[in-house]
Amino acid sequence: MIYKNICDKIKNNKKQLAVLIDPDKYNENTIKPLVKILSNVNIDLIFIGGSLISKEFGDIIKHIKEKCSVPVIIFPGSLLQISNDADGILFLSLISGRNPEYLIGNHVVAAPLLKKSKLEILPTGYILIESGNLTSVEYISNTLPIPANKVDIAVATAIAGEMLGNKLIYLEAGSGAKYYVNKNIISEVKNNINIPLIVGGGIKTNEEISEVCKAGADIVVIGTAIEKEHGLLKGFSEIVHSFNY
Repeated sequence: MIYKNICDKIKNNKKQLAVLIDPDKYNENTIKPLVKILSNVNIDLIFIGGSLISKEFGDIIKHIKEKCSVPVIIFPGSLLQISNDADGILFLSLISGRNPEYLIGNHVVAAPLLKKSKLEILPTGYILIESGNLTSVEYISNTLPIPANKVDIAVATAIAGEMLGNKLIYLEAGSGAKYYVNKNIISEVKNNINIPLIVGGGIKTNEEISEVCKAGADIVVIGTAIEKEHGLLKGFSEIVHSFNY
C-alpha cells in the first residue's frame, strides 16, 4: 500500500522525494529522457497531473510504469483527471479555500467512479500558501492562499484537516510560485500534526530543497524546476535522502 509505505519510511527516519509531472508539458517522445532519469535516480513517488490538462494522460502513465517501479499517483486538478493506469490518487480537499466545489463538490461527483476503480485513495488536506505570484491553482480554483506571514492560520487549517480525517497535509506554493512555502509555516505545521506533511511549489535549487527538508517536510515535491533541467534530479534526490529526522 502506498500510504503504508510512506508512513513506514517516516518511521524509519527517511524523508521522501516526489516528482510532479504535468502531462501537458510532455508527449510520448519528450517524456522518455525524464523517465530514463527517474528509473536511475532514487525517487519515492511520482505525481502526475496539473491545474489544467488538455489531453488524455493514460499513455504517459503507462510509459512511466513500464520503465519505473515507483508508485504513480494522480495529482488531480479536476474530477476529469482519473485514470486506472495509475496506482493511487491524492483525494484533494482545498481546505485553505472557501470554494465548495474544491472542498467537497467535485469529490461527490468523482466518488462513485473512484469507488469502482483500483486506485488507492489518499485523502489529502490541500493548503495553498501565498508565494509572490498568482499561481495556476489559485486562478483555476478561485480561492485565496493563506498569507505567508499568517503562520497561525496555516497551522489551524492543517490541524482541522487532520481532525476531519485527512491522511496527508499538502502545503502548496503552486506552479509558477515566486517563493517556496515559508519555513516557519512548514515547521509549525509539522510540530502540530501527526500525519505526513507534503511540501511543494517554488523549490528550484539545492539550497531551497535543503531548507524545506530542515523545516520539517516529510515529502518534498519537485516539478517545474526539472522540466527544463532533468539533471537536477540526482542532486535533489541526494539531498532529500541524506536527511535524518
